[in-house]
Amino acid sequence: MLRIALFLLTNLAIVLVASITLSLLGFEGYLASNGVDLNLSSLLVFCFVFGMAGSVISLLLSKTMAKMGTRTVLIEQPTSAEERWLVQTVKELADEAGIGMPQIGIFPSSASNAYATGWNRNDALVAVSSGLLQRFHKDEIRAVLAHEIGHVANGDMVTLALVQGVVNTFVMFFARIVGHFIDRVIFKTERGHGPAFYIATIVTEIILGILASMIVFWFSRRREYRADYAGAQLAGAGAMISALERLQAEQGVPSELPDTMVAFGIKSGSKTGFMRLFMTHPPLEERIAALKSLR
Repeated sequence: MLRIALFLLTNLAIVLVASITLSLLGFEGYLASNGVDLNLSSLLVFCFVFGMAGSVISLLLSKTMAKMGTRTVLIEQPTSAEERWLVQTVKELADEAGIGMPQIGIFPSSASNAYATGWNRNDALVAVSSGLLQRFHKDEIRAVLAHEIGHVANGDMVTLALVQGVVNTFVMFFARIVGHFIDRVIFKTERGHGPAFYIATIVTEIILGILASMIVFWFSRRREYRADYAGAQLAGAGAMISALERLQAEQGVPSELPDTMVAFGIKSGSKTGFMRLFMTHPPLEERIAALKSLR
C-alpha cells in the first residue's frame, strides 16, 4: 500500500490545491457566455486538463515522496555482503524482466515490507524494509523483489496514473456541477458564482474523491495478481508462494508501524463487505490460492 497511499495522497493534495487556487483567482472560464449556465464542454476540457495534470505530477513525484515517506536510504555503493547480494539480485531480476536497473534502497522498519515506484520502467525505485531482510530467507526475499520488479515491468504506476487522471476528471466535473446547482438553486446567485459554489465544490470533490478511489483500489487489486504471477515467473512459483505464506504468518505479529504499512503494502487481516472495496491488495489467502491454481 505504500506506493498507492503516497500516490493517492499526493494526487488529492495537488487537485485540491489547484481547485482552491483557481477559486481564489475567481476563474470561471467554464461558464456560458450569459454568465449564468455552465458550458459543459468547456468544463469537461478544463477538468480533464487539471485532472490529468494532478495525476501526472503525482507520478513524477512518486519516487521522491516514497523515499521521504519511508526514510529510504539508497544503496549507492554496497558496503556489506547483504547489500551486494541485494544489488546483484535486483540486477538479475531486472535483466530477466527486460527493464533498466532500478535504484535500490532499504528503509527502517521491523515490519516485512517492500515497494516499487517511479514514472519510468527504466528509472524505477525498489526498496525493502530492514525487517524483511532480517527474517526472510533469501529465496523469499528474491520472490518479493521479483514481485516488485513485476510491478515495474508491467508499467503499473503509469497505468495507475492514467486511471487516476480519468477519475480526477470526473470528480472535478461532477463536483462543479453540484456546486453550481447549490449556488443557483439554494443560494440564488444569479450571475457568476458566489462563495457557496467554491465551498460546495471543494467539499464535494473530497467526498467524490474518496468514493471514486474505489475504482483505483479495484485496479490495484487486479495488478497485484499480475505482479504475483510475474514474481512466480522470475523467482519460481514455490518461492513466491512461500514469501506470501510467511507474510500471512506474520500478520498477527505486532509492529510499531501503522497497520496499513504491513507486508509490501498488505493490511493485516481481511476486510469484508463494503470495506473490501477500499482494499489496495487482495487477501493473502486469495493470492496464494491463485498462484497454487497456476501450478
